[in-house]
Amino acid sequence: MPDIGNSNRISREYIDSLYIETRYMDSTNPNTIFTLYGETFASPIMTAALSHLDHFMFPGAGLALAEGAKAANAVLWYGMADDAEIEALAATGARMIEIIKPYTDRDKIMARIRHAERLGLLAVGIDIDHPFGEDGSPDIVDGDTMTAMTTAELAGICAETKLPVIAKGVLSRHDAGQCLAAGVRGLVLSHHNNRIEYAIPPLAILPEIAAIAGDIPLFVDCEIKTGMDAFKALALGAKGVCIGRPLMTAIKQGGAEAVRDYLNREKGALGKAMAYTGCTDLGKMDPTVIRMI
Repeated sequence: MPDIGNSNRISREYIDSLYIETRYMDSTNPNTIFTLYGETFASPIMTAALSHLDHFMFPGAGLALAEGAKAANAVLWYGMADDAEIEALAATGARMIEIIKPYTDRDKIMARIRHAERLGLLAVGIDIDHPFGEDGSPDIVDGDTMTAMTTAELAGICAETKLPVIAKGVLSRHDAGQCLAAGVRGLVLSHHNNRIEYAIPPLAILPEIAAIAGDIPLFVDCEIKTGMDAFKALALGAKGVCIGRPLMTAIKQGGAEAVRDYLNREKGALGKAMAYTGCTDLGKMDPTVIRMI
């Protein structure tokens, strides 16, 4: 059957297989206020770390994402971009987390982190799941060769910056443990848009990783589209979620205003799910409201 191993499809089906039980007694109006690395945001629904939007979509698409996130008071994640684009995104006032590829030239990683420090970004992250190409050989992105991170290298990066360092692309207890040992201050559970087929859905591995993560925040992407999707992830142990392709559609339809409206609408859907289940603030999320039938 074509597409049978597509990890996006598998993740979507897993999310849809999770049901919620309602708990109205003693519930109150919910509070979605979200604090991350000492700063406060309207909700834990954030943008995904999209890349090169001006190239793949149209000029100004990246700014539309940033401006929409700023207007919704949501965290902006962003992927590969040159210094000028990162500077323009930061200049919108959106609080940004820049995701950096695992360049073989590790000095290039540190150069991007130093740039992020000068801009006062909220955090930086390393795409640990992007070292290999389709045949297992080193991946090459925009002419740069990639190499898998070692625990020691990641620890060195964490020690060299005061910015929170996040590992993106964690999908096993093994990688979570190594990244935590290296000193990261966040993990993104992700298969990077079907980067490998038959990947376990992030929400399926989430409780297992949450059990060892302690106070380190966990974030989830891959097929997170709605406030209800966000609620399921948060109830199972995530600190926040990242929405990608739906925001690209929003940019095409109405630019920054459509991004803002999408994020605000799904914040409302998250609030509804919280109210209906008695999870009245983000500190009271309860995994027992989630059922798989």
